[in-house]
Amino acid sequence: MAGGLKIFLIGMMGSGKSYWAARLKKKYRITSYDLDALIEMMQEKTVAEIFEDDGEEYFRKEEAKMLRLFKEKKQFILSCGGGTPCFNGNMTWMNNNGITIWLNEPVEVLMVRLEKEKEHRPLISGKTNQELFSFLNNMLMERSAWYKRAAHQLQSEQLSEEGFKKIIDQYA
Repeated sequence: MAGGLKIFLIGMMGSGKSYWAARLKKKYRITSYDLDALIEMMQEKTVAEIFEDDGEEYFRKEEAKMLRLFKEKKQFILSCGGGTPCFNGNMTWMNNNGITIWLNEPVEVLMVRLEKEKEHRPLISGKTNQELFSFLNNMLMERSAWYKRAAHQLQSEQLSEEGFKKIIDQYA
């Protein structure tokens, strides 16, 4: 890819976006970023506080602004928030400005990972396991229309360094 690799990792919370961004950063020696962490740094608030104080619409506008700053970067791996592709034309923008990869884990896998993290994730804190399953299932159904627009999709059994290598080698 002219100018370097620009990789956008998308998918549900718990799908491994941050984990894989860190692994790929080491392997390809490319800087990785977490979109939510950048927004939190700029706003000096957590995502949960932004949602509570300013509302989701405000957050989504700030998210789109922060995302667009990556147009100027030569190469990166960006771990996007679970909802990032679903708002403000972000999915189209990401497809036009880099390689989009959907980390498509089944709800059962997300459940196992997120059960341990409920307290740190405002959207799911306090939910019973049954409520969590329903919540994740419904959210995946709502968001999959956007996620499916990614240039590439890696499902559970393909989520490996080899799976990413097959995609990245097409652009290197």
